Amino acid sequence: MSLPARPLRGRVRRPWRLAAEASALLIAAVVAFPLYWMVLSAFRPAGEIESTEPRPWTLAPSLDSFRRVFGQQEFGRYFLNSLLVAGSVVIASALIAFLAATAVTRFRFRFRTTLLIMFLVAQTVPVEALTIPLFFLMRDFGQLNTLGSLILPHIAFSLPFAIWMLRGFVKAVPEALEEAAYIDGASRARFLWRILFPLVFPGLVATSVFSFISTWNDFLFAKSFIISDTSRSTLPMALLVFYKPDEPDWGGVMAASTVMTIPVLVFFVLVQRRLVSGLGGAVKD
Repeated sequence: MSLPARPLRGRVRRPWRLAAEASALLIAAVVAFPLYWMVLSAFRPAGEIESTEPRPWTLAPSLDSFRRVFGQQEFGRYFLNSLLVAGSVVIASALIAFLAATAVTRFRFRFRTTLLIMFLVAQTVPVEALTIPLFFLMRDFGQLNTLGSLILPHIAFSLPFAIWMLRGFVKAVPEALEEAAYIDGASRARFLWRILFPLVFPGLVATSVFSFISTWNDFLFAKSFIISDTSRSTLPMALLVFYKPDEPDWGGVMAASTVMTIPVLVFFVLVQRRLVSGLGGAVKD
């Protein structure tokens, strides 16, 4: 008795699958190469960095660039300032966005649609166009040369995207669940924090990642609002210590950039599972 012939569907698709995988690997290599070159330059000795014939490897790795970075007296202060600013923005924007997304999703009030449109319009305005007005605003409120001048603008720029993204998560929670909680005697605050908050937490993580990255890597606001008090500077400003127009210390710049990347990688590792489920929920919505 002869066996039925195997379908050729998988065989026909296999070359296309290999081509897709090869393309994905090529794109990943192109994206990862600048990071590899940054780390490689951080470990290169000064002679190799200044060489006119660069090579994609080094046979004599050195920690001199990292010693110069950590030898800077203010580097630790800059690092703590960046952590404080980024942490404050992540926590504040997540809580405000959660409450705002719940309000625009669960409640009906006048100008609700107008408010949502304003959130979209706020996303289209480039940050550079608002830097000068924000500078005068911070000056009038006496917030220049303070960490508050960095925290408040980043919260404002993080909220529109976070509210729009969390709106889909809140909307996905059935209203029957809320009604059942009220029937069981739960108050609105109890439902909000004990039931709704855990359900939309993956979305909060996804929005927090974008808030953290944009705040951590910010250079424009730090350069514009921190004018004279260098003790309030953040890590991106620390790169200027090693960049001199006449004789830039590229090893120090690359080493400082590598140190700046580590907290972002750690943050991704800690929230990667929640991040994937949060982005999946956003796409599904």
